[in-house]
Amino acid sequence: MKLIKYFLQFLFIIFLFFIFKIIGLKFSRSLASKLLSIIGPFFRSKKIIEKNISYAFSNSDKKFKDNISKNMWKSYGKILAEYMFIKNFRKIETEKFLEVKGQEILEKIKSSKEPVIFISGHFDNFELMAMHIEKSGIDLAAIYRPLNNIFLNPLMENIRKKYICSKQIKKGISGTKEVLKHFKSGTSIALMIDQRVSEGIKSLFFGKEASTTTIPAQFVKKFNCKIVPIYIQRRSNEIFILEIMEPLSFSDNQSIEDITLKLNQLMEEMILKNPNQWIWSHNRWK
Repeated sequence: MKLIKYFLQFLFIIFLFFIFKIIGLKFSRSLASKLLSIIGPFFRSKKIIEKNISYAFSNSDKKFKDNISKNMWKSYGKILAEYMFIKNFRKIETEKFLEVKGQEILEKIKSSKEPVIFISGHFDNFELMAMHIEKSGIDLAAIYRPLNNIFLNPLMENIRKKYICSKQIKKGISGTKEVLKHFKSGTSIALMIDQRVSEGIKSLFFGKEASTTTIPAQFVKKFNCKIVPIYIQRRSNEIFILEIMEPLSFSDNQSIEDITLKLNQLMEEMILKNPNQWIWSHNRWK
């Protein structure tokens, strides 16, 4: 039954991509945004989204929370449409769609030739972050979680490797070995730290314990490397703002737990900048 569902989802996405290609990026964003805002609330993830938003905004009223959910689906729709045109984003000049704050930080990392750990979360079109880092000339490998849909996943993997970041590493135990191999050879690592992981530790996230990755903290302790937070948000339909933050420093006496908590707190701050553009559908506190 699940295979049938995944196959139908795959056919639906292919159909949408076909329509997007015909009508162009501008109208695709508008269509997908309206479509997802209508059908999104009927997905199984509706309850997860409501629960997550309630954890983060426990003192806010229902109207405020519902507005975040509605705007998240609109944002999700725009991201979906942009996958069809990701090749264009890769080829055109960055200045035409991206305002970068902190480009000088990337230039310093590039010139130092020392690998760093880039961290972020699933904010709006998060794929553009790794794309820009690689386009800036930094040797980069991105850690990703394969989609559950076995029909759709190969398509997305191909898009990511071809147009977003050529070096892709699957999350998991085997992926950890690959991460170490790349990092030791001088390749920087990019990973999202806002999702639940089975091999993580419990750390406070919006006041409630959540299983959190310790990869950044472990690399700090093992290699004394720099952690570079990055954040993206959509300013308008066509323009994004990408912020490269100053590298984080930690003292020797800070534990893996301390560092992981600090990074969770940083994620909270990023989410609160524009909660409408974070993807709330992941079961973060399962």
